[in-house]
Amino acid sequence: MRGVTEDARPDQPPLLDELMPWSVAPLRFGRSWIVAPDARTLRTRWDRLVAAEGAEREALFRPSRARTPASAVGALPGQRTGTTRFARETGPCPEPVRVAHGPFDEQWLLPDHRLIDTARPELWRVAGEPQLFAVEQGYVPGAAGPPLLVTAALPKGRSPAGRPGRIRPLFRRPGGREPNLAPGLLDFLGERYGREVDARDWLAWTVAAALPSPAGCRVPLPGDPEAWAAGVALGRELADVQLRGALTGTRPRLPGGRRPYVRAAVPARPTTMTYDSEDEALVLDGGRISPVPAEAWEYRVGGVRVLEQWFAHRTAPVEPGTLEAIGPAAWPQEWTSELLDLVTVLALLGAREPERRALTAGGLGRADLVAAGVLPAPSRSRRPASVLDHQEEGPEGQFMLL
Repeated sequence: MRGVTEDARPDQPPLLDELMPWSVAPLRFGRSWIVAPDARTLRTRWDRLVAAEGAEREALFRPSRARTPASAVGALPGQRTGTTRFARETGPCPEPVRVAHGPFDEQWLLPDHRLIDTARPELWRVAGEPQLFAVEQGYVPGAAGPPLLVTAALPKGRSPAGRPGRIRPLFRRPGGREPNLAPGLLDFLGERYGREVDARDWLAWTVAAALPSPAGCRVPLPGDPEAWAAGVALGRELADVQLRGALTGTRPRLPGGRRPYVRAAVPARPTTMTYDSEDEALVLDGGRISPVPAEAWEYRVGGVRVLEQWFAHRTAPVEPGTLEAIGPAAWPQEWTSELLDLVTVLALLGAREPERRALTAGGLGRADLVAAGVLPAPSRSRRPASVLDHQEEGPEGQFMLL
């Protein structure tokens, strides 16, 4: 059983791997042109590819060991895409879907199984309202930043430093059914804290209290009901900010006078991003955004500054003549809006980091969960739930029952 025997002393906080047993490895796209910050770019790339034939189509496709234009694969769950071999594809572009390409960086993906090396179909089966994904960041010794993030978009699952993490859906089945938790955990916590505890309470506490370790995230559990309630309240606020207000219906905002604005327009093709600490300004060549609190600029995940990586994903050099080279002719206005939104999110989260880091004192150890019969979780809880009533289109238009 992965993770359970590694440093599993009775007094240690339990591993998240024990408490949310079903996890999935990161997605592997295999070709960078199938993801982009805007959907228009993906449609243009698709049209260029299907207009090509023979050797040109194969070169633009960028074959890998897992996928070539001749690969025969089924459609992704919930996606209406072609299943003929891509070498014969002439149809319209599939509707792009939103994915978490990295921490706080939602982009668009072509949801075509023929284009993705490792798509993790089991995640696609359970995606959608009200599913949430807890994404463990790959462990980097001494790295600043939270070890666990939450997203509603399907996550790629790699940390900014490139370390593979684990993706843990909150629910094992579509529609928010069957929490992905060790059987009996919620009842155990409810009895200890004298209040009903549901899956979202658990996720909130975990977002606030999770600790990094070489074995994976550990989750200290307090013995004091008031400490639990305070941690859950903090975690709900942190999760709502990460989810852009999806839990409360109110988008995150900084107080008046602290909201970032564009002071000088971002140029058509900015190449650098720097921070003016005296003026609290984000400088994109000649463009200028302020006020940008230092907490936003310094916010890191896996030791990598989030704002810098977000900018790099939109401005990195690409090879001419490739599909990756197809993109906006100039910096789109919506990217500036997204950047303002990102600054707000990071500033709010950064200001709460001292509170989050303070939630480290435990009270319940792994031995308490073992004594209560919660751990070890049964092996079946580590596997995806079976889907016996769901048809999916297989290669070349055949159907398969899962």
